[in-house]
Amino acid sequence: MLVSKWGNSLAIRLPKEIVDQLGLKEGDDIKVTMKAEDGSSMLVEKPRKKHELLEGLRKYRIQFPDDYKFDREEANARGKWDDK
Repeated sequence: MLVSKWGNSLAIRLPKEIVDQLGLKEGDDIKVTMKAEDGSSMLVEKPRKKHELLEGLRKYRIQFPDDYKFDREEANARGKWDDK
């Protein structure tokens, strides 16, 4: 990749293979971090958006029966082993 001048900043162009692999489009945010302590390599990531993270969590959602009612007192009740 070639580093180029862009206004007062420097810019790089990402190869098409990386753009396709990350599913990038114009206007997307990416995260670039140094991968090696000596600065010899970097990691380019496309952070997941909030709605994508929520979709991933939904598969772990517990379905309670319709007649289920949360009882705070029962949930916070201490067992006899906690009385010490």
